[in-house]
Amino acid sequence: MTTWIAIALTAAGCYLVKLLGLAVPAGALERPLVKRLSALLPVALLAALIAQQTFSTEHTLVIDARAAGLGAAVLALVLRAPFLLVVAVAVAVTALVRAVAG
Repeated sequence: MTTWIAIALTAAGCYLVKLLGLAVPAGALERPLVKRLSALLPVALLAALIAQQTFSTEHTLVIDARAAGLGAAVLALVLRAPFLLVVAVAVAVTALVRAVAG
């Protein structure tokens, strides 16, 4: 039963956060600092998620095939490859390094 209480509290919390977002005055959202931060925040969160997923396993820092795949993806992006090709290159390099390593 405690799981359902946690689910209900989480749902209520999500609803309140959304309601709070709607309650913010429009003038506050039009400030240059808020606009700049709202443009940069998704990029920073995505970069942090990529770094955490690439370089960690449970509670340890690791450099493995995922890092090679990320490096290949970065190189493909620098060469202005289409997004699907970037993903395919990252997958292929990661799989190749894993196959060679063992």
